[in-house]
This record gives sequence, structure tokens and C-alpha cells, in this order.
Amino acid sequence: MPSQADKASTFRALHERPGAFVIPNPWDAGTAKLLAAIGFEALATTSLGLANMLGRADSKVSRAEVIANCRAIAEATDLPVNVDLENCFAHEPAAAAEAIRLAAEAGAVGGSIEDSTGDPKNPIYDFDLAVARVRAAVEAARALPVPFMLTARAENLLHGRNDKGDTIRRLQAYEAAGADVLYAPGLRNVAEVREFVGAVKRPFNVVTGWLDPDITVAQLAEAGAKRISVGGALSRLALAAFVDAGRAMKEQGSFAWMREMMAFADVRKMLGAA
Repeated sequence: MPSQADKASTFRALHERPGAFVIPNPWDAGTAKLLAAIGFEALATTSLGLANMLGRADSKVSRAEVIANCRAIAEATDLPVNVDLENCFAHEPAAAAEAIRLAAEAGAVGGSIEDSTGDPKNPIYDFDLAVARVRAAVEAARALPVPFMLTARAENLLHGRNDKGDTIRRLQAYEAAGADVLYAPGLRNVAEVREFVGAVKRPFNVVTGWLDPDITVAQLAEAGAKRISVGGALSRLALAAFVDAGRAMKEQGSFAWMREMMAFADVRKMLGAA
């Protein structure tokens, strides 16, 4: 079994090789094992997927829950794991940076800090505070005994602040503060991906949630994306299938959905392969 240092080295190498790679988002140990068995090279947690699993209509999760979920996923396979830490569950820079240390202790070799406050009335941290938070997270990551890739997220586009100039300015400042990977969720097409990638020099993460589903990995790679994640999309897909089956039973008395089930032997094989 690879050590955490081995996983960290593997994870960094994925960001340094040519082209793009997909880093899918499991929400528990089982889905992590299935994705590993398919052949993915790294995994990323999803706070939305975790909230769905916990039945949270408001999608809220605590730091302790995120760290416990990170540990379960990191221990489930030999793959490197990047953890979704939201805004690191604190406003003050040093307090936010503590989440980086906890994620590493739970087995992650990468993690993110975002500039969203969690307050709908004031959803984005002021520029200087946002940069200070990233700088503190970078310092915490560099102080760890095992290398840790810090992703800095600019959240403007998810909160009605459709100011590309300010979003790029923030990404460039986070890059200057030492972030290893940059991320602006909410990009909607390949042209926007190319524009944002061209504005920074560090690897860029693209999440597919706001993109046309027909856009391919090859197109995103050609535009310069390095890492492609899906956030809570796999969780929502699983829930859609679950709800459709439930409605078929309740409303139609039908079990036809059972024809689409994964074979029990295949489930056991894939879970064991990880």
C-alpha cells in the first residue's frame, strides 16, 4: 500500500504531466472503491454529496463531518484524495488554515479553500481578507510533514457576481500567495475556460456542473484545463435513479427498474478490487 507521501507524489505528477485528468467525486468509501476499480487515478470529496448522504436539505456540513468523510474515502483506496473544505469553516485566516492540517491528518494530499463566506447577504470575502486566508492556508500546507497541494477557489460566479475581471484578479492574487491549483466554479463554456486558464500560470481545475454536458475532456484539455471534477453531480445522478425507482414502485407498482441494477457479483468484484 502506498504511503501518504507516495500518494502526494502521484498527485503532483498528475498535475505536471501533459493533458488533463478527471478527478471524480465519491461521497463515501463504497463509491470511492467503485471509482478506483474503474481506473481513475485520484479522487476528490464533495461536501454536497456528503450533505446529500446525511439528508441535509440545506446542504450544510460541519468541519468534523467533512474530515471524517475525508478519512473514510482516503482509507478506502490507494488513490490520492483531494478534500473539499468549503471556506475551511472559519473566517479568520489562521483558524481557516487549521482545516488544512486536519485534512492532511485524515489522509488527504490536497484540499481547497474558497472565498465564499457562507453569508447570503455578503457572500464573498473582501479581497484583502480572501488573499490573507489563502496565504495562511498555503503556510499551513507547507508546514506539513507530507506535501499537500492547496487549491484556491474564487466563488464570484456562483453568487451572482458575474465580474470576470474581479474573479481573474482574485485567482492571480491567490496564485501569487502560493496556491498550487486555481479554480473558479461556474464557467459555462470552453471559451471561458480558455480565458481563465490563460490568465494564470498554475494548474486550473474545471468543474463540469455549469458546462454543456456534451463538452468533452479532450476539449477542456485543449483549452488548457488540467484537472476536471464533477462536484456533487454523481451523487445527484444516483439520487435521480433512486427516486425514479421509488416512484415506479409507488405510482405504477413496477419493479422494471431492477433490470438496470448492477450485478451483485460485479459489485463485489469492484469493491474487492480497490
